[in-house]
Amino acid sequence: MHITLVKRWAWGCLLFAVAVTATAIESFIVDDIQVQGLNRISPGTVFNYLTVTVGDTVDDQKSRDAVRALFKTGFFRDVRLERNGDILVVIVEERESIADITFDGNKAIKTESLVEGLGGVGFAKGEVFNEAKLDKVKQELRRQYYSHGKYGVRIDAEVEQVDKSSVNVHFNISEGTAARIKEINIVGNTVYSDDEIVSKFDLTTPTWLSWITKDDQYSKQKLQGDLERLRSMYVDNGYIYFNVDSTQVSITPDKSDVYLTVNITEGDQFTISEVKLSGKLIVEPEELFDYVTTRKGMVFSSKGMNQTSKFLTERLGNEGYAFANVNPIPKTDDDEKTVAVTYYVDPGQRVYVRRVSFVGNSKTRDEVLRREMRQLEGGWISTQQVERSKIRLKRLGYFEDVNVETPAVPGSTDQVDVKFAVKERPSGNLLLGLGFSQAQGLIFNTNITQNNFLGSGKSVSFGFNNSEINQVFRLGYVNPYWTIDGVARGFNLSYQKTDSSNNSNTTDFKSEILSVGGSLAIPISEYNTVGLNLDYESTTIETSLFLLDPQVALFILREGNDFNVLRLSTSYSFDTRNSGTFPTRGTLQRLRVEGALPGGDLKFWKVDYDSRLFVPLVKQYVLLLKGRVGYGDAYGDTSQLPFFENFFAGGPRTVRGFEENSLGPEDIFGRALGGDTMVVGNAELIIPVPFLDQFKSVRLTGFFDAGNVFATNQKFSFSELRTSAGFSGVWLSPFGLLSVSIAEPFNSKVGDEVQKFQFTFGTSF
Repeated sequence: MHITLVKRWAWGCLLFAVAVTATAIESFIVDDIQVQGLNRISPGTVFNYLTVTVGDTVDDQKSRDAVRALFKTGFFRDVRLERNGDILVVIVEERESIADITFDGNKAIKTESLVEGLGGVGFAKGEVFNEAKLDKVKQELRRQYYSHGKYGVRIDAEVEQVDKSSVNVHFNISEGTAARIKEINIVGNTVYSDDEIVSKFDLTTPTWLSWITKDDQYSKQKLQGDLERLRSMYVDNGYIYFNVDSTQVSITPDKSDVYLTVNITEGDQFTISEVKLSGKLIVEPEELFDYVTTRKGMVFSSKGMNQTSKFLTERLGNEGYAFANVNPIPKTDDDEKTVAVTYYVDPGQRVYVRRVSFVGNSKTRDEVLRREMRQLEGGWISTQQVERSKIRLKRLGYFEDVNVETPAVPGSTDQVDVKFAVKERPSGNLLLGLGFSQAQGLIFNTNITQNNFLGSGKSVSFGFNNSEINQVFRLGYVNPYWTIDGVARGFNLSYQKTDSSNNSNTTDFKSEILSVGGSLAIPISEYNTVGLNLDYESTTIETSLFLLDPQVALFILREGNDFNVLRLSTSYSFDTRNSGTFPTRGTLQRLRVEGALPGGDLKFWKVDYDSRLFVPLVKQYVLLLKGRVGYGDAYGDTSQLPFFENFFAGGPRTVRGFEENSLGPEDIFGRALGGDTMVVGNAELIIPVPFLDQFKSVRLTGFFDAGNVFATNQKFSFSELRTSAGFSGVWLSPFGLLSVSIAEPFNSKVGDEVQKFQFTFGTSF
């Protein structure tokens, strides 16, 4: 049955009055105390709150005090004191406990959050139910909704008796609509305009995206964050005495609109008059000053000062002082409007690494992880080397996540352990897939790959891919640590059959290529690697006499259509990226030079330079700049670069918005012939995925592409570069890679194959 709050409160007051008046007993000395009526509450709890103990003399006043003390606990509905000889008998009736708390109508706030808030006011499952608390409980629920801008919320409570000792409490919530911000006014600002200040806020007046972002809904927490950003905006630009004097939040009578007013005092702008280093300088001051970003004459910045402190601490950490502390101490001169900044250096003790350990690698052998370590046991700790070790583990590709801790060794003040926790991903992969590419049509692929064969770090792979254009068989083996110094050795065997007649983009020919070879990758420093590949290739070309381009015909007439080539390629790479899949910082510079060695049927060479720069910006935005330049030519008695070795551009991997491999010189039938020179540039802004910040397998970008391919007799010209701009998305799904782009081409010419929407699925990138 349901009992209203008013009835229960009145009944409780009546019982209290009866209990107090019924406790009138003659004075006596208590020889013993007995408690009756307890079910859930222990006698010790009663004795703890009871103001009478054995040996006390009890009279009317003491009995009333004792009853009041027990009532104040909130545990009991009724309390009576009786006398049985010299024994004081305490008779209680316990209140019900809360069996369950349920909600109906809550959408803006999860049930778990509401329950957690109620727990903070002592209203939770298993707690004693007290009618008097319901008003406080409703107030707590309203507070949670007010913090989300829902000022029109209505909350009703129903109490249902489950049995004699427990009740269920059910809340019916009508949330109403969230109050929206009508105006934001800044009072007292002269340095920055209202628009400049409000543009830094999370809260804003309604925009066309507000129905998604909810940034026009008032929230007390968001306002506090915005005020902190406002403070940083001023303090980081020299206004060290900036102050938020007050904030006013006004709500319209219908509780639908909110008006915000922020009153501020800007103060004067301060510059830096002096920068000093003091304390125990382990590193030479001249070197430490290279890490100081605040200099004399600059506008004072709290952010810059703290950043300098961080840089100095990290530099000392590289020398083994893991617990170094650098405190910036600013001293202001109000008359001159200047600040003298002193960085006090306390390096503490040099710390050594006792042990490097790994957890979570149930499949991968310990030695595979240990050989990636740049932080060694027994030496002093280097925060830079610990972080580099972590990055090298992540770049192996065997782990979904890598974390590192450096706990202190118990009982030691100068030793730590370095513990890496890894989460392994499946290193073996059997993929039977069906994909589609706009350039290659329907693709069937089979790949058996073991990147971490038997936990040894070696890679064994077999692949078969079949599309309308290409049939490819591949067999490969790579040992990344053929030598203890990290020299990698690999072998490969492949067969590729191409029929470009099924693709209207490129000139018509058929080819079969059988290739076998080996490779070496030699690290010459932490970030620099030299590669060497030697492959034997047997190539057979077939063409249609009716669809043969004169340039292709002339090449076949001179050189034939069956070639055996020994291809030698060397490469140099400089790679500082923090990840091998979706990097967010670092640089990749790769130069590849390859050519057919003398003695083969063809003699040619090619140079390909690829550059990528990842620059972190703000709020997880990353700027990616890419550039690629390629050039090839023939030598010796070979007349020209073989047409099947030409460079191609256009499509998702080069210039989006144009059909794949469609740019550049054309044959007499209007199909792409490729060229011996390629120039491609890309600028991309990597955008955080909305609502999926922790989803690491998706990447969204806004891009600008430019590029083209040129022939030997065609002079390079910037006006001939094709350009496009748009948005792209990449999802590394469990079923393969899905990439999508929408681009608007610019500077297109008559005959260009424009393709604004492009996607691939089931192919690598």
